[in-house]
Amino acid sequence: MKKVKGINLGSWLLMEGYILGGPNIAETKIKEEFEKTHGKTELKKFAKAFRKNFIQKEDFKNIAKTKAKYIRVPFNQKLIEEKPYSYSKSGTKFIKDALDWAAEFNLKVILDLHAASGSQNCDWHGDSIGSAKFWQKKRYRDRAVKLWSYLSSKFKDHPGLGGYDLLNEPVTERKNINLIKDYYKKTITVIKNSDKKNPIFLEGNCWAQQINFLADLISDNIKISIHAYLPLSYTYDFIKRLKYPGKIEGQKWNKSKIYKYMKPYSDFAKKNNVDILVGEFGINWRGGFWGEKQYLDDLLSVFDDYGFGYTYWTYKAIANPCFPDGLFQYLGNNHYVKREGPTYGWQNYSLYWKKEKEKIKDFWQTKNFTPNKNLINILKKHFVNS
Repeated sequence: MKKVKGINLGSWLLMEGYILGGPNIAETKIKEEFEKTHGKTELKKFAKAFRKNFIQKEDFKNIAKTKAKYIRVPFNQKLIEEKPYSYSKSGTKFIKDALDWAAEFNLKVILDLHAASGSQNCDWHGDSIGSAKFWQKKRYRDRAVKLWSYLSSKFKDHPGLGGYDLLNEPVTERKNINLIKDYYKKTITVIKNSDKKNPIFLEGNCWAQQINFLADLISDNIKISIHAYLPLSYTYDFIKRLKYPGKIEGQKWNKSKIYKYMKPYSDFAKKNNVDILVGEFGINWRGGFWGEKQYLDDLLSVFDDYGFGYTYWTYKAIANPCFPDGLFQYLGNNHYVKREGPTYGWQNYSLYWKKEKEKIKDFWQTKNFTPNKNLINILKKHFVNS
């Protein structure tokens, strides 16, 4: 297997608030609010229109131009699972589209269960409205196992498939850590029953940070995935005017500090003879004036030196005042974005949907987004040197 180096397709098969210029609320909540205004039939048309326009085949071509070889595709289980143990043809078709387009451009897709039914953490990106029922109710974990059995059986031989990321950023109390292991064990078994070729990625507890407990699950084709966003106050731009290298969160952050940050994961990889994938990392781009370019170049150099694979978060986003944004950014401020408020992002798509649906569909397309050439060139430099 080649070293994984690529891009995340955030907010395509999972709707995320900030990526489309809106508040960070669960996809379920976004859809509930839309349905109250427009009804269930129109909601289905809206969701399908978003999937068909926000990411298209041309976007896979754009990613291939960066010299990336992999695309991590986050998805919501509800997109594919119409009801427990029953799978949607339209949702499955979107997965197939991703695999087909990837294969056409010599890319590989890592399927990432980003929002499991019941929610595996309490955050909006896990489609949670405040609880992580995935760990409270066994039935949710059983459904996720069956989902992976379905997907691996259906797509195991697809030339665009590059692996399975079993659960994005699980979060549970330490006393429940065996629930994560049990879910992983069962899922590994069902996938390997049908697919012994494609790798399986396991993320640690607490937002893919804590991985030591996964050591005894490592076997052939098992990889470990971590996420690396520290220091958050800088990478997410939560505290303004922080600069890299420099003092951030009371510590001196530079390349040496990044080596120290990543060293425990490198030690784990060597001790357990396992590959590490940094499935998510990224930065809020502030014009390149606050050391963003140097930070990313240093971070990627450290990943390369330690032999880690990596996929950048994310491909495309409305330019925002915080959170990691995209290789392609929407920099304008039309009435769908409306940064001054009082409504934002998804709220505006609902507000104008009835009269302007065709214009909204057009707006979502990448032709309206500006490539961040500095960011793309940094990534391309490291992709080429893989």
